[in-house]
Amino acid sequence: MNIAVLGAGSMGRTLARSLAQKLGHHVSIANSSGPGPGLDALAAEAGATPASVVDAVRASEIVFLAIPTKAVADLPPGLFSDNAPVVVDLGNYHPELRDGRIDAIDRGMLDSQWVARQIGRPVVKAFNNIFAASLLEKGAPKGAKGRVALPVAGDSPSARAMALRLVDDLGFDPVDAGDLDNSWRQQTGTPAYCKDLDAAALRRAFDEAQRSRIGEYRAEEEARIRNSMDAR
Repeated sequence: MNIAVLGAGSMGRTLARSLAQKLGHHVSIANSSGPGPGLDALAAEAGATPASVVDAVRASEIVFLAIPTKAVADLPPGLFSDNAPVVVDLGNYHPELRDGRIDAIDRGMLDSQWVARQIGRPVVKAFNNIFAASLLEKGAPKGAKGRVALPVAGDSPSARAMALRLVDDLGFDPVDAGDLDNSWRQQTGTPAYCKDLDAAALRRAFDEAQRSRIGEYRAEEEARIRNSMDAR
């Protein structure tokens, strides 16, 4: 499969490496700077092909957005108008630490619903609630006890199914989280966020989550991150 990863941060690099080296997919990786010595070196390490954002998307069946939420608005206009890949959003909105305030999200729009509106394409929410180190190290064979589970939410059943297969192939239990309106259950700071839970525990975490606390969950997680940075 031809896959594009937009974003060369830790999550983008880890995902590109896993998809290319572990699963054998042809992976293009792109960042805002485009091909050059920096991206070329990252791509070589991951076993991927460096590309411009436009070329990476044009050649791919599935595109992973591994970029800050605020950067989605800076993607080239009409990027997805000439083809129709499945788009997977890995992003998490961090208004205080990174993204600045996005009014629509602050008023209640879900992170990935805002992303879908910006790019003019439906998106699938997946791989946003696992740390890069866990993605790299904690994959396990199907049926393994305690296998970490990852949720996938999206409005298209076929797009969701494609992402669920990749979750399984990468060594994680795929959990169908339903349509995109349910993606809040895996957003920043929720009980299911970056806890490396097995499938049963993940579903319990979904049940425990409260939609009215989305902003509170996010603020608590940002405070935790800020405190951990200050302690270094």
